[in-house]
Amino acid sequence: MQETRQMAISSIIYIIVMFNNPCCIHNGDLEMFYDSGGFCIPGMSISRTPTYGAILIMWLCWSSVLIEAQDSITDPVEVSALQNIRRSLIDINRNLSNWNRGDPCTSNWTGVLCFNITMDDGYLHVRKLQLLNMNLSGTLSPSLGSLSHLKILDFMWNNISGSIPKEIGKIKSLELLLLNGNQLIGPLPEELGYLPNLDRIQIDQNHISGPIPVSFANLNKTMHFHMNNNSISGQIPPELSRLPNLIHFLLDNNNLSGYLPPQLSELPNLLILQLDNNNFDGATIPDSYGNMTKLLKLSLRNCSLKGPIPDLSRISNLGYLDLSINQLNGSLPPERLSGNITTIDLSNNDLAGSIPEYFSGLLHLQRLSVANNSLNGSLPSTLWQSRNLNASERLILDFENNRLESISANGSIILPQNVSLRLQGNPVCSNSNLVQFCGSHNEDLYKQGWTNTTDNCHIQSCPYVYSPTSPVNCFCAAPLYVGYRLKSPGFSNFQPYRDAFEKHLASGLNLELYQLYIENFQWEVGPRLRMQLQLFPIYDASNKSSHVFNTSEVLRIMSKLTGWDIPDNDIFGPYELLYFPLLDPYDNVILPSSSSAGTSKGALAGVILGAIASTAALCVIVSLLLMRVFLRNYHLRDYREISKRRQASKASMKIDGMKDFTYTELALATNKFSSSTQVGQGGYGKVYKGILADGIVVAIKCAQEHSLQGEKEFLTEIEFLSRLHHRNLVSLVGYCDEEGEQMLVYEFMSNGTLRDKLSAKSKEPLSFRLRLRIALGSAKGIFYLHKEANPPIFHRDIKASNILLDSNYNAKVADFGLSRLAPVPDIEGAVPAHVSTVVKGTPGYLDPEYFLTHKLTDKSDVYSLGVVFLELLTGMQPISHGKNIVREVNISYQSGMIFSVIDGRMGSYPSDCADKFFNLAMKCCQDETDSRPSMADVVRELETIWEMMPESDKKTTDEVTTDPEKIVRSLSSVSMVKHPYVSSDVSGSDLESGTIPSIHPR
Repeated sequence: MQETRQMAISSIIYIIVMFNNPCCIHNGDLEMFYDSGGFCIPGMSISRTPTYGAILIMWLCWSSVLIEAQDSITDPVEVSALQNIRRSLIDINRNLSNWNRGDPCTSNWTGVLCFNITMDDGYLHVRKLQLLNMNLSGTLSPSLGSLSHLKILDFMWNNISGSIPKEIGKIKSLELLLLNGNQLIGPLPEELGYLPNLDRIQIDQNHISGPIPVSFANLNKTMHFHMNNNSISGQIPPELSRLPNLIHFLLDNNNLSGYLPPQLSELPNLLILQLDNNNFDGATIPDSYGNMTKLLKLSLRNCSLKGPIPDLSRISNLGYLDLSINQLNGSLPPERLSGNITTIDLSNNDLAGSIPEYFSGLLHLQRLSVANNSLNGSLPSTLWQSRNLNASERLILDFENNRLESISANGSIILPQNVSLRLQGNPVCSNSNLVQFCGSHNEDLYKQGWTNTTDNCHIQSCPYVYSPTSPVNCFCAAPLYVGYRLKSPGFSNFQPYRDAFEKHLASGLNLELYQLYIENFQWEVGPRLRMQLQLFPIYDASNKSSHVFNTSEVLRIMSKLTGWDIPDNDIFGPYELLYFPLLDPYDNVILPSSSSAGTSKGALAGVILGAIASTAALCVIVSLLLMRVFLRNYHLRDYREISKRRQASKASMKIDGMKDFTYTELALATNKFSSSTQVGQGGYGKVYKGILADGIVVAIKCAQEHSLQGEKEFLTEIEFLSRLHHRNLVSLVGYCDEEGEQMLVYEFMSNGTLRDKLSAKSKEPLSFRLRLRIALGSAKGIFYLHKEANPPIFHRDIKASNILLDSNYNAKVADFGLSRLAPVPDIEGAVPAHVSTVVKGTPGYLDPEYFLTHKLTDKSDVYSLGVVFLELLTGMQPISHGKNIVREVNISYQSGMIFSVIDGRMGSYPSDCADKFFNLAMKCCQDETDSRPSMADVVRELETIWEMMPESDKKTTDEVTTDPEKIVRSLSSVSMVKHPYVSSDVSGSDLESGTIPSIHPR
């Protein structure tokens, strides 16, 4: 390190002497050669001008400063380890592309967070490796074991394969091991059992096999074993009963066998024991489990258990009991269970006897299921008579397929509205008065939730989302989206606990209650409760322009979630973070390279400042000398000319048929960009109507400073539109990239955007005929992108504001700044099904699977277009004051009230055509990719609907246009198609191929 510094300084001193030696400067050329004698010898030309020579010398000078400032800040062993970790991973999204630049702890390497103070060895060390949900594949490197100060290792929700390196067992400081949601295989390394500080081990949802190592009994600080959904086999080691702090033991959905160790009852703090779907063939539930006095949840569903149910009455806080799908015998628990219990599921066993009277006194009960047993006697009506349920509460009583003969004599068979009674398969169903309880039943309707509001926020302009819970109406703000899941909740119905959960989570995140909104939730197999949250910035009445979180607040919230800093709650159980995407306007937030808690910036500053002070002084001297020589030989160039050259070199692209406008030409076309010519504005900047010198009317989109559309998007749109030619795609006339301005020049679309026409402010509402024609035109444009463009393209930002309407209301798809090339065949001719990308797009239109997996497909555009179809039919926005259009329409559809949400402004319409249009839109908006139609199917179905329209309606529509080409040209003769959903049946006869050579995929 010292030698490097001295060499850099010596070089600078020599250059200063040389630069002032006339023999080294000849006619403006700098020629030098550094020999061992220190003489300036002509013969080697370093630069043709003093300008470049100055740049070279300045670079040498400041490089030495950087050497001083950055030399060996991070432990070299850890730097090497990170490089090895990177080499073992496959990073198709290039999330880790900055892992070869600078120092890990001072250059903001993605996902690398360090301590902010140097240790005794004089180095900084990595504290946290956070690579959540980055679509990484490959394997985990054994070099992870060299991160000797690491506290959090987070690779959740990637596609990493291979085994867990045993070297992780060397990281004695490790507190959180988070590997869930990958493709890991092989056994659990015994070495993991010797991590003295491990608090949480999460390896669920992998393919881990083999037994649980006995060494795990040494994990004295571990509170959370989350190992469910793997292939772990063998006997549960009884030695695990020695773990003093274990509270969550989740091993459901594995291949465990043997017996249930009675010793587990000795775990002093165990709250959840969840072992569903294993095979303890013929084993019994130990009586000692009744001594687990702190237990909140006991779930042993489908474990091949036999024998009686033990006495669980001593477990005073038991809230959830599931022993279903076993071969348990004897009676229902005769001793009174906890008054806190919400769920009792003893179905599908061999239980006999009567129903205990105390079941009627369980006032928190939500579900009692004893179906498919041999229970007899009378059903006590006090089960529902004793309950006074509010609007959010539900009680499900499932007694199907037993031997119950009657309802207690004094009982009423009139059930409260929120009680569901199921008696099918019992002798009592011979009573005709009970027929309503003896039929088949649907799944629980309350298992999905949403919130309806009545604010009229859509009348205002909001580039983000209206907060449904803000203290003021129509607070427009940019939320953070969080995927959150309760892994083992202690209830069956979330609604009664929703308010308590919101308070608990808001408190845990240090947010005001109104800042948290549950956008949706749904139950998943487990049962687990998955939800999508929106976190809104705080409302500040004194600063109404503040609608986004600042960077520090984003990082604080992220740290809370990824560090598992939210306290556990008994009823909600453990949680997991599914995703935390940083979408616009947060997509440029960079994770800090170091911890902000309990650190001293002064210590680090002292090290750096002390190291660079002397070299900085030398640089000042060098800079002054250089300026003296430079000013003596050259005059200053005009800044404006330099700017022009710089901008021209940035996008020096000449494309056939694409005009490169000058700034002056476009200024003249718009009367110097007068406000009177402005016709629109978006996140990218402003749109002006212009008249070119040849009289052509154009739309000029000008990117403003800090625009959401960067240079990459600017060049992408030029590249794509220069070779895409279709009557339903907007045409690009040219571009301007001059004087720091980025402008795109399009054909002018006099009727603006589809979003504008659907707005309540529009004075000319669209008829159903026009809406259907717009849908068909949009679908044809996207179909061209998917199948006829060469190579095919995924648009990635289909929305109503990107569908433009010309003077004849012909729809044209616009804005290709986020588009991506579709996958190309590999060397064997196979075409991958998706493109892996960072998620981009607009909330409300985003394909849910793309949002979760980062896998972009043609069906992602289908989903977005389906949302546009729903907008056409309803006039609603995708997200408006807390309501999601897909969910709202689905509710109306399932309740048979679909026509109640149709936009009344469009007048009369054929109901059968509207119904088919709704069906198509809902198919496009299915959560699962495979459930959606292809774009060819969409076009074909729209044509079918069009053919169903009354002839008078079609003729009226055709009169709107002056286009000589028929508005609807069938892609293929429907009557000739034997299999109408095969894409190959679609012809591209009305499509024009691009004339520019193919662009290589990025």
